[in-house]
This record gives sequence, structure tokens and C-alpha cells, in this order.
Amino acid sequence: MLIRRDPFNDLFREVNRLQDELGRVFYRGNLAAAFGVMPEFNVWEDANNVFVEAAIPGVDASKLNISVTEGNQLVIEGERPMLNLEGAVWHRQERSYGSFTRTLTLPTLVEADAVEANYVAGILKLTMPKAEAAKPRKIAVKSQ
Repeated sequence: MLIRRDPFNDLFREVNRLQDELGRVFYRGNLAAAFGVMPEFNVWEDANNVFVEAAIPGVDASKLNISVTEGNQLVIEGERPMLNLEGAVWHRQERSYGSFTRTLTLPTLVEADAVEANYVAGILKLTMPKAEAAKPRKIAVKSQ
């Protein structure tokens, strides 16, 4: 009887084993908190604005610090507090906690004084008007 060996099955099995090992390493200690507490960003732009959404559930909006420096460096600072449940026995704790600072280079210069920030259902939404110098200009062509 001839048995065919599928090299892709072996590869997938090895990748799954590696993912399991990395999961055990990163979720066991403070490394998970160091990486997991960072907000995830979505960034896009239109002709007039740059938009950023940051997923930061469990963070008190009044304790968020948001700034724009150098015209295109967005800095978001905050802290996700640790749950302190008296007498509770943890069976799983996957949500991270702690302080974070995240800096993002924006695709263009923005007007820092005109940035609007809204925080709804754990999502921070920023609307940042582009600086006039960063907006495209139509150039008139003269013919002779």
C-alpha cells in the first residue's frame, strides 16, 4: 500500500504548534499587557481631513491625553485600569490593563487647533483638518 504524504499538512501542523507556543509565552506574563494595551488604529483621509479611529474600550475619556506635535505626529496617552474584584477567582484574563502611549505619524500635516475628538462605545474618533499647505492646489497653465 502506497501512502502519500502531504507536505502542506505538515507545514500547517508546525505553524499551529508555533502559534500555540507563542501564545503561551506572550499571554503568560506582562508581555501580553505591554502589547495588548496599545490601541489599534484605523487611519484614512479625504480631500480635506485625516480621520483616525482608535479602539480603547474600558478607558475613561476624561483621562485620555491627545496631542498633535510637529503638524503630523498624533500622540494618544491613557490608561486602562485593572479590575479589582474582591474575592474573585480568575479563570481567564485576556484583556490587558495599564498605561499606554501611542504615537502615529499622520500621512500629511493637520491643523492641530481644529482637531475634533469623540469617544463613543470604546472607540475614539478623531477628525483632523488638513493644513492648507498640505492640500493640493490647482495650477493654472498659461499658454503663449
